[in-house]
Amino acid sequence: MQKIGFAEALDSIVATDQRYHRDAYVFLRDALDYTTKQQKKSKGAAVRHVAGPELLEGVRLYALKEFGPMALTVFSYWGVERCEDIGEMVFNLIGAGIFGKTEQDSLEDFKSVYTFHEAFVKPFLPEEAGPPAQLPPALPAPKAS
Repeated sequence: MQKIGFAEALDSIVATDQRYHRDAYVFLRDALDYTTKQQKKSKGAAVRHVAGPELLEGVRLYALKEFGPMALTVFSYWGVERCEDIGEMVFNLIGAGIFGKTEQDSLEDFKSVYTFHEAFVKPFLPEEAGPPAQLPPALPAPKAS
């Protein structure tokens, strides 16, 4: 059997599951690459399997890097609204033979790891101010002459 390429796999996936935009899968593959490179930098170890929560953290960091405050808008356009959607896409790629999995991997790994608001909106909100500063006491009114 001939190994299917990424582009052909995406054609097949988006033809059978139209929930997510094709570009979302391309981003997901790039986010996995980003995640493995970050792990290699920080741990200095050889590339190993990336678990669901690790991939989600990589997706978060890569999206913030690539899209900044527009990340939520881009994901929404692609039909990706929550961590579980990323899990569904991962398992579509596994089914197409593009991503691999271990016996421990499941869709549950992607359940409610973070909210998209927390991940992609909150980093760009202004910091909450502390209590208002005390104003100096008012000066006495000048006496009329």
